[in-house]
Amino acid sequence: MALTKNERRLRIKSRIRKVVSGTEARPRLAVFRSNKEIYAQIVDDVNGKTLAAASSRDKGITAKGNKVEVATLVGKSIAEKALKAGVETIAFDRGGYLYHGRVKSLAEGAREGGLKF
Repeated sequence: MALTKNERRLRIKSRIRKVVSGTEARPRLAVFRSNKEIYAQIVDDVNGKTLAAASSRDKGITAKGNKVEVATLVGKSIAEKALKAGVETIAFDRGGYLYHGRVKSLAEGAREGGLKF
């Protein structure tokens, strides 16, 4: 029997998480994408702490434009919050999604905001 889209994504996600792990020096930027919104977190997996988080539901992010443009704003917002928390370099965790569209746009926005990965 064929896998559903979500089951396939979760398998890919588990393969990625075997390799990508966040440390205190280089935390992980985790991305979650729903049909309407996009969420990003900077996570230190060793200590089990979320250092910064941003989403398209935040008050500072206006939902004008299409979802790709909003994802770029979320990327810039998470980069700004990460720099305030003292994080400059990160490991990118695309969460099983293709590096395309909104996920790619969020990553590019984070790079524009000053994060290195």
